[in-house]
Amino acid sequence: MTRVPKLDRIDVRILSELQRNGRISYSDLADVVGLSSSPCLLRVRKLEAAGYISSYGAQIDLAKLADPQVVFTQITLSSHRREDFIRFEAAARSLDEVMEVHLVSGGFDYLVKFMTSGIAEYQAIIDDLLEQNLAITKYFSFIVLKSPIVKKHYPVQKLLADNE
Repeated sequence: MTRVPKLDRIDVRILSELQRNGRISYSDLADVVGLSSSPCLLRVRKLEAAGYISSYGAQIDLAKLADPQVVFTQITLSSHRREDFIRFEAAARSLDEVMEVHLVSGGFDYLVKFMTSGIAEYQAIIDDLLEQNLAITKYFSFIVLKSPIVKKHYPVQKLLADNE
């Protein structure tokens, strides 16, 4: 079992900066956090090995490529057997159009974020899910008209301060 290192303020600053700018050079990152390049690189590698950094990637503005339709869907399952949750999640995981799946508490079971080329494609996906006997008893769709606020990072320092 990998031991998860305790984070200090420099580790938190590294995580915060990488979250904002994953393409920053190690030299520039070292300058931002107040280290020389070699110790900074070692810290980044330790953070990666411990699982604090799960991946790197580009944020693509899909609206520049096409006009994607985002739909949030509340899904309620007819029963709460473990097999039903596993089966539904496996089906959702297999769909490229499913961007996020959240198991939630409250009046429904899942909040799912779909991104499709349009409403017709979304409805075809829902129809297919209903045909798969996934114990879906009802669903409610919420068509996104506009997303005035979409954040790509969270202030890591605030998260850790709230947990102390």
